[in-house]
Amino acid sequence: MRNTQRHFVDGPNSLWHIYKTVPFWKVAKNFMVIQTARYTPFLPLKNWMYKTFLKMKIGEHSSFALMVMPDVMFPERITVGKNSVIGYNTTILAHEYLIDEYRLGDVVIGDRVMIGANTTILPGITIGNGAIVSAATLVHKDVPAGAFVGGNPMNIIYTAEQMAERQAKS
Repeated sequence: MRNTQRHFVDGPNSLWHIYKTVPFWKVAKNFMVIQTARYTPFLPLKNWMYKTFLKMKIGEHSSFALMVMPDVMFPERITVGKNSVIGYNTTILAHEYLIDEYRLGDVVIGDRVMIGANTTILPGITIGNGAIVSAATLVHKDVPAGAFVGGNPMNIIYTAEQMAERQAKS
């Protein structure tokens, strides 16, 4: 199971309880910042906006490609290490609203991580240093450091040791 905190609700589905879990004005502000940053071609400005207005933790020289969608409700629960690349149109979620519960979880992306385009990262996930996530992957469990993963659902394609062996042969 992913590292999330579960919060159960009574009555309608948990999304109907949204503004009991997160203030409306926080979501509105975050939405405006994220939509502006999604189209901003200037990486230092984008990182500054995320750190300043959304309280995300982002390491030096990390890059968010065009159209990346960080969590609009709990972006402060996202950490990205140094010199990582988050590919085009990737979604990083720190929450999920279900029928009878909602879940919150930190997302930790390590240093020198490459995340391919159109990937979805679910809440409560840690992606280890030096990992590579193939495009269009659903990251539903932790990714070991140095591994190459991909698919929906995600599978380990190569471990760090197998990757090192492949690089030594080339």
